Amino acid sequence: MRMKTKTLAALAPFALLAGCVSLGGGEPPDQLISLTPAQRAPAGEMGAGKAGEALVVLDPDTDRRLDVLRVPVQIDGSSIAYVKDAVWVEKPARQFRRLLAETMRAKTGQIVIEGSDFEVTGKTIVSGRLLDMGYDAQDQAVIVRYDAVVTDGSGTVRSRRFEARVPGIAAESSQVAPALNSAANDIAQEVADWLVGGA
Repeated sequence: MRMKTKTLAALAPFALLAGCVSLGGGEPPDQLISLTPAQRAPAGEMGAGKAGEALVVLDPDTDRRLDVLRVPVQIDGSSIAYVKDAVWVEKPARQFRRLLAETMRAKTGQIVIEGSDFEVTGKTIVSGRLLDMGYDAQDQAVIVRYDAVVTDGSGTVRSRRFEARVPGIAAESSQVAPALNSAANDIAQEVADWLVGGA
């Protein structure tokens, strides 16, 4: 009986590990989707200053369709499915925030802080809403759509809608994943340019 107890105790960590990698009780996906920045800030000092002078990037709001680890497929005006075997490594809103922040570090040279409005304040705050980050079945295209909202130290608010499409994509994870990364990077660079230009 003592030997059985020791064996079960030894196997417990492996059982916990298996529970961590299992998604929904089924087999884990062959690969996970992540967003990687096309532009990165160089290694080394990235500036210094007071937190109140920093550029703060917040998580964008999303609806429930995007608040999951699956990639949505817009079948028609009222029907939604999900791309088979396409699973995000982390929810898309959080990944997009990180992508946006890193792109801004690379393009603006400013101090960029990531967080929520309950954690940090800064001279300029970038928030917004991630409207789409998925696949359009009717157009056979990947689409990313983001409403950016920028509030500066004086309280002035600017907003702009950004959209990127990658057409000619099959509804397969191997094609959808790189297309989503490309479209998200296009928007991140456009937002950074808009922020620098002030237009």
